[in-house]
Amino acid sequence: MSRDMMPTFELYQPDSLEGALKLSKDVEKSWLVAGGQDSYDWFKDRAKRPEALIDISGITALKGIRESEAGLEVGALTTLTEIAESEVVKSKYTVLARAAARVASPQIRNAATLGGNLCQDARCWYYRAGVDCYRAGGNTCYADTPQGQNREHCLFGAARCIAVSPSDVAPAVVALEAAIVIASDAGTREVPAEEFFIGPAVDITRMTILKPGEVVTAVRFPKKWAGAKFYFEKVADRATWDFALVNVASAMIIEEGTIKEARIVCGAVECVPRRLKSVEQAVIGQPQNEDTALIAGRTASQGATPVQYNGYKIPLMENLVRRAVRDS
Repeated sequence: MSRDMMPTFELYQPDSLEGALKLSKDVEKSWLVAGGQDSYDWFKDRAKRPEALIDISGITALKGIRESEAGLEVGALTTLTEIAESEVVKSKYTVLARAAARVASPQIRNAATLGGNLCQDARCWYYRAGVDCYRAGGNTCYADTPQGQNREHCLFGAARCIAVSPSDVAPAVVALEAAIVIASDAGTREVPAEEFFIGPAVDITRMTILKPGEVVTAVRFPKKWAGAKFYFEKVADRATWDFALVNVASAMIIEEGTIKEARIVCGAVECVPRRLKSVEQAVIGQPQNEDTALIAGRTASQGATPVQYNGYKIPLMENLVRRAVRDS
């Protein structure tokens, strides 16, 4: 693949959501970009060649963190640094701040946005290199072969493609029972975060339900989980920059040492953030102790189907879930 420089394209910089939606509809072969940390890699490697770039980073209405009686709303163009350093996020929705702080490096977090992190594409080596895999329209998953490099790939939910969701923030967003706000020229709709991400069995060409002409404008977090007990941990090859090998986000309501409510989500083990409903059912009503945590860990990996080089993810996932239940 050529990595010399990006191909040329027209640049549009709308200052309103309405303008961005109109351009997205009217300009052929266009590409929406916010922080650009995912998009620019595609362009640099010439694996994607849009003829026009619609830069929405100047739309101030899509930025900021706003608290209300209903909970918290975070604009899609709010940077990960702003989220990680927000006092209200750190105090009331701690798991989101911790997840944002573990994305990539400080320089990337200063530019990367919440919406962009949630919407980024699959990070499989083969797909990113421009080979004709299933996700790219071909008829082979090169990672899922005897010679395939699949150490980072999924344990659950494979359907031709075995790439994982790369977002560190996504498990926290799902754990917090958030809603994704999506706008198009037809209006605005809210979608539960758990339904926002889709696997290859639903549509192998997309990681989310977003369709052409749609834009994520905000993420809304219900007041229900404000101030709950939280846990986030990410394991990666390096502490800075690397994507997760496995991560976990949890939100629990604990009363007098008993787990009353729980939402536990793992990332980098499936093509979507994997909500561990069986684990939640196993721990609710139980004391928060080591015995309950051990049951949670063993339950978390049930149904896992590792490929050649990612079997290590099973004990890793089990231990992360165990710590999430024990140490929240």
